[in-house]
Formats: sequence, structure tokens, C-alpha cells
Amino acid sequence: MAMVVKDPDARIDYEFDWAAAYPDGQAVVASGWTVAPARDDGIEVAAAAHDLTRTTATLAGGVAGHVYRVTNRVTLSDGQIDERSMTVRVEER
Repeated sequence: MAMVVKDPDARIDYEFDWAAAYPDGQAVVASGWTVAPARDDGIEVAAAAHDLTRTTATLAGGVAGHVYRVTNRVTLSDGQIDERSMTVRVEER
């Protein structure tokens, strides 16, 4: 699981590249993002998008000093479901 640092005032894109994990040509057909813990003042997924091999989430907010797990769950063209997570530590920069 990757670890990234985010400023609480930053609104920035984070991306997962799924192509290397599925060399047989499966494509991403659906993508969803979750944040834990879910809090009113925590990190929010402000926007999300995907193409055939990559998923992107725009993350905003968060409380300095807190750590969140951001998870991306995808459905592939052959029906498989997979997920990846990253740890996001929020701190003033």
C-alpha cells in the first residue's frame, strides 16, 4: 500500500494504473472510491474518472495530523473485481 502526504487545503488528483496488473488486456469498466474513516471534516473524493487502464480521484480536505485510507475498487471487462488502497497522511506543508 502506497503512502502519500497531502496538505489539508490541497485539491489534487491521485491515480492508479491497472494496466501492469492485467497484461491479458482486461479493461476497467467501473470504478468506485471510498475513504476511511469517513468524517464530515475528513478527506473527500471531490471527483473521479477512469479510462480503460487508469483510475483517478481528486482528493480534497482532511484534518492535519490525521491518516486516511483511500480505496479504489474496480470491475474489469471480464467480470473480475479488484481493489487497491493508499494511505494518505494530512499535514500542513
